[in-house]
Amino acid sequence: MRLNRQHGLDIDSDLMELFRKSREAARTKLLDIESNLRENFLKVLEAFRSVGISDQDFAGTTGYGYDDRGREVTEEVYARVFRAESALVRHQIASGTQALSLCLFGLLLPGDEILFATGMPYDTLQTVVGMDSKTPGCLAELGITWKIAGMTAGEDSDSGNSFTGTSGSKAPAVLDEQAITAIADSVGSRTKVVFIQRSRGYSWQRSVPCQTISKIVQAVKARNQNVVVVVDNCYGEFTETVEPTEVGADIAAGSLIKNPGGGIAPTGGYIVGRKDLVDRIATRLTAPGIGGEIGPSLNTSRLMLQGLFLAPQMVAESLRGTCVAGHVFRLLGYPTLPDENEVLSDNVLAVRMGDEERLLTFCQGFHVAGPVNALYRPEASPLPGYAHKVIMAGGTFVQGSSSELTVDAPICPPYIMYMQGGLLHYHVELAVLSGLTALKKRNLLEPSN
Repeated sequence: MRLNRQHGLDIDSDLMELFRKSREAARTKLLDIESNLRENFLKVLEAFRSVGISDQDFAGTTGYGYDDRGREVTEEVYARVFRAESALVRHQIASGTQALSLCLFGLLLPGDEILFATGMPYDTLQTVVGMDSKTPGCLAELGITWKIAGMTAGEDSDSGNSFTGTSGSKAPAVLDEQAITAIADSVGSRTKVVFIQRSRGYSWQRSVPCQTISKIVQAVKARNQNVVVVVDNCYGEFTETVEPTEVGADIAAGSLIKNPGGGIAPTGGYIVGRKDLVDRIATRLTAPGIGGEIGPSLNTSRLMLQGLFLAPQMVAESLRGTCVAGHVFRLLGYPTLPDENEVLSDNVLAVRMGDEERLLTFCQGFHVAGPVNALYRPEASPLPGYAHKVIMAGGTFVQGSSSELTVDAPICPPYIMYMQGGLLHYHVELAVLSGLTALKKRNLLEPSN
């Protein structure tokens, strides 16, 4: 084995050649990513210009945050970027799960039902809903119920859902017209929220493009025009040239330490959509009668706005890296999502590693190429809200900022790793090369199945 030492990183030269070939093979997709970048950047720039951002808007407030100009202009820019009536963008929202939890608690009342249109939601949201047990404070405790589109009562979520393969053991289906009709047929008299998870999450399923979101919205509102369509937009922002709120979704929400934070927002989350709904959700962040009128921005407005300004470029860099890396994994024989046929609607690359040893070896080798905590070895451990132990690799400047470039995986068959983010496509390449070299050094490079 020939090693190419890249300033301390042991990189196998043969694997570097695979990346060169993959860049050539992915040329058309890379050009499409560049085209989308230009359109998204112009949209963001115009939002900043139309709001009239000035450096005085970066000064933070304390206490109640009355008349906080930075907070107000940040939310106005977000509303314009997402073509929405209103936005709630706060550093007090610490995660995507918290943003989505605010949406559900703000929109649902006892006796209401959530319909999950695209399969089981992400692990931490399952806890919010109370799917496995009535965690104190969960929706189930309030008498709010849920169901999965395409499933009948008593079916197992791993096998009954016709639209996703959470086990990773079967080919993921496309949300075609028949599947969308089945979603609409699942809308019942108590259905208040139809929930769409745009990204693949911790499931072996395809991401959901905005064109499909539009079709789902039309189908469910034809059955009941009063249902509220909520989109978990995490990892989806700026992967296409439109956002869910531009194609009919009532609410979209996500985290600023993912795509829209541009890799530099220190914390925060956002909710965009219909003004009456955003106002209602805001009361769950503060209090009824107060809503979004308070909340000091402290000194976060500049980083939030600068991160949003950089976000289209960051997402394009991430997509370039994951597009080429996915091709390399497929050349090596590993199943991946997205595959060659998927429309890119998130910046997550899922790779089925096949066994725990390969999964852990790759993640630990990947971590060595991180800028932070590279001297430590990541280990799988329990995390709040997750059903299995999880390994999280790739040191970041902002804790948990997966948009900076991370890879993580629940430790369970078929041992799928999920790589997301990447501020520089060259960093994505180096980190993947480092992980693959670690596999090769242990004679684990070939898939186990």
